[in-house]
Amino acid sequence: MRSRRALLYMPGDNWKMITKAVTLGVDSICMDMEDGTAVNKKAEARATIAKALQELDFGASEKLARINSVGSGWEQNDIEAVLPYRPDGIVIPKVESYDHVEWAGKIIEDAELKYGWQVNSIRILIGVETAKGILNLKEIASHPRLDAIIFGGEDFAASIGAARTKDAVELLYARQAVLVACAANDLQAIDIVTIDYKDLESLRVEAEQGAGLGFSGKQVIHPNQVPVVQEAFTPSDEAVAYAKRIVETFEASQKEGKGAYSLDGKMIDMPLLKNAQKVLTRAKAAGK
Repeated sequence: MRSRRALLYMPGDNWKMITKAVTLGVDSICMDMEDGTAVNKKAEARATIAKALQELDFGASEKLARINSVGSGWEQNDIEAVLPYRPDGIVIPKVESYDHVEWAGKIIEDAELKYGWQVNSIRILIGVETAKGILNLKEIASHPRLDAIIFGGEDFAASIGAARTKDAVELLYARQAVLVACAANDLQAIDIVTIDYKDLESLRVEAEQGAGLGFSGKQVIHPNQVPVVQEAFTPSDEAVAYAKRIVETFEASQKEGKGAYSLDGKMIDMPLLKNAQKVLTRAKAAGK
């Protein structure tokens, strides 16, 4: 599973912004046909994204296309317009049921078979952004083609009538529900957008909080947000070194027939080993 520390949205109809995005070294570029595109620009966004997938070199950046939500009336045209040009993944917003994912999964598999691509090579990422979506996470997250769940904090707050606050306390239950569903199904969890893209300090605090909660990455809406988010979701050199020490000393302790043991005045046991292994996995995905 690839690193998705920073998932950058670009309006699907804006060629200039998309060509800029491929130069940023961002982990994932999501070309958007949904909220980032005006109603009268949907067809233009489809054509622009298809052109980008054919002509641009995305380098190491994951290339994603976000379609409109299932039931919007646009979703079929969206997915059919971009699939022939083989994005790395399709993002489905406002998912509320397993059937929403299954609808896209069947269309993608048909395309893979038609073009001779490896089955399951095009993955699905979903946005869970409503109260109904949160309640149905257990079933939704079990879909075999899923790679990640993206939590939409602004839409979720609107769906429950909550006022958004800087510390995001009103989103904590839903954020943790997404984390639990992802952990149980070996999926990546992508955290909320920081809307005030000029406030990089607030972004740093929120990104570090998300990383601490267990998210794999964060949505970003402006190029200036990318390095701040990537740093927050990359384990520090100190954290990596300590994780390596835990793994090495745990192995040595097991060979000596010991269970829990002390390291730097702290008791080390299996849960701490698993956490250290996750730190090393995140570091490796980030290229460290």
